[in-house]
Amino acid sequence: MKDLIVTMLQEDLAWENKTRNLAVFRERMSSLKGKTHLVLLPEMFNTGFTMNAAAMHEGMDGPTVQWLLDNARELNAHVAGTLIVGDGGGFFNRMVWAEPQGKLHIYNKRHLFRMAGENGIFSPGNENITIDCRGWRVRPFICYDLRFPVWSRNRNNDYDMAVYFANWPERRARHWQVLLQARAMENQAYVAGVNRVGKDAKGIRYTGDSCIIDPWGNDAVRLDAEAGTATAVLSGSMLTSCRRDFPVWQDADTDFCGSGNQGGP
Repeated sequence: MKDLIVTMLQEDLAWENKTRNLAVFRERMSSLKGKTHLVLLPEMFNTGFTMNAAAMHEGMDGPTVQWLLDNARELNAHVAGTLIVGDGGGFFNRMVWAEPQGKLHIYNKRHLFRMAGENGIFSPGNENITIDCRGWRVRPFICYDLRFPVWSRNRNNDYDMAVYFANWPERRARHWQVLLQARAMENQAYVAGVNRVGKDAKGIRYTGDSCIIDPWGNDAVRLDAEAGTATAVLSGSMLTSCRRDFPVWQDADTDFCGSGNQGGP
């Protein structure tokens, strides 16, 4: 398996200001052509973590999805983030992943954050997906999903990297740091967590800590509390040797953990 170059963009999101947010991310990405394989953006990167879904939602044929497609094509890289999508009469906190050739992948957030009322506005997703990115199998998750390890259990090494798109607040920053590291070690996979910085319209502060962690639990790269860009080269040979030399996955009781596709409400 060849190495994979992954870039995270960490930004202070302008509240419900799509024009400003897309322009800032576009400028940050302008220098990445030919330098990365995958670009990761935070949760609700075009609006901030708003519950104003009625006003902020778009369809899959809307401007933000087209923006993702345009940037993936121009950079010749995969580009992914989450946004509010209206679909089938409901609202979803949806990860949209654009490939350079125009193919789209979607994942709807499974675990909705009731402390912000997200569960009363959005519909939950009910299945995991795995995306092929230059031979790497990538499993996307969104923010609060991080607290539910059964949902991300890497049964039989089904994925090589997990990605968590988040708006994770400062007050629980330690949880973010520890849980991302745990997900990497317990699943013997790379884990990327991309977060925002700054303060939102509700006064909630975010301190970033966007990072990529290797299967042994070590940082491949980490950002601090400022807006910025970080890139890491993920080693295919290191991942392979980790699983070969310390094959804990062979002893996982997958029947006890339950099915990886947890359907239903």
